[in-house]
Amino acid sequence: MSRSVAVVGGGIGGLTAAVALLRAGLDVRVYEQARALPAVGAGIQLAPNCTRILARLGLLPALERVAVRPATFEFRRWDDGRVLSRTPLGDAVEATFGAPYLNAHRADLTTVLADALPAERIETGRRCVGVGHRGERAEVWFADGSTVVADAVVGADGIHSAVRQALFGAEEAHFTGHVAYRGLVGAERVAHLRLPRRCTVRLGPGAHLVHYFVAAGRLLNVVCVTEEGSWRRESWTDRADPEELRTAFRGWHPVVGEILDALDAPLKWALFDRDPLPCWSDGAITLLGDAGHPMLPYGAQGFGQAVEDAAVLAVCLADQQRDVRLALSRYEAARRDRSARVQAMSRANGVRFHLLDGPDQEARDAVMASSFGLSPEIDWLYGQDPVANMAAHSA
Repeated sequence: MSRSVAVVGGGIGGLTAAVALLRAGLDVRVYEQARALPAVGAGIQLAPNCTRILARLGLLPALERVAVRPATFEFRRWDDGRVLSRTPLGDAVEATFGAPYLNAHRADLTTVLADALPAERIETGRRCVGVGHRGERAEVWFADGSTVVADAVVGADGIHSAVRQALFGAEEAHFTGHVAYRGLVGAERVAHLRLPRRCTVRLGPGAHLVHYFVAAGRLLNVVCVTEEGSWRRESWTDRADPEELRTAFRGWHPVVGEILDALDAPLKWALFDRDPLPCWSDGAITLLGDAGHPMLPYGAQGFGQAVEDAAVLAVCLADQQRDVRLALSRYEAARRDRSARVQAMSRANGVRFHLLDGPDQEARDAVMASSFGLSPEIDWLYGQDPVANMAAHSA
């Protein structure tokens, strides 16, 4: 009989884990605290290290129907719009790494993932309030007083993970001083700008702005990051003042002003940073995605690393069904250093993107100007297959 796995959290990381575990022959159930699967958020970038695994899970065709394949990824200067660097995506990145680079709406991605799971394997309205051990197995406790016992429990419940807190206590998060605004604009509202299907990042002193199309090109995703010293609420759903946002980016390239004028109802959240955990697992309980290694959004790798987690976890549990604790130990050992490296990269980008105009900014721009094209420096990120690496190391 196959091992049972309880996945706590029905976000995109938890759903991906459930798909991977089910495909590996495990008896998996997802427990989500909300009454419906969460569709909060806006755009998300899916790099080849992520889409390669989604393809292996059979999810890529459905995702490509609702996503966008950007032609390039570019950095531009804040005031004159000058291109600082440009990386080809589209056919070029797929030819190099064997998988596409996609932009998607989180709600579309959630639908694709949920559709890949039988409905009875997802339970909503199940808020986890704690986890513990019952012999060799693990137990999840819910707010309604009910419990679930499984051979393994996976905490995929995000940055405010109840599973992580139950295992390791309250975690200290450090406010970065950065505040992000995000929102979606109907493509027809910016049609006059004739924006190409690119991922564009505009870098300025103490701020940066990202925009790209999602939802098969029907929506423009916009993320704006500024620096602020006092507002520290870590929520994805707080409403922002559109005029406050426009003021923060006054003097930027006219295209920025046009985009922000079309952004009627932006959301706002403070960005917190966390150091890598010394461990993720305790017995038959482990963490996945943001619950185990939350990272700043400056590398567009939060979901990508959760997908890598899911693939490795499924292999480990399938290979070691008789010894769940050994499987989880192997999973953590395979994933911890790489996810920590991506965390560090994302943290460093938060500094690099916000340099004040001057010598450091000029040096950064010179480095960017020398890296037009597909840089070998991203091979470690986009080219690595974590499952193949495990097989090579165990051979």
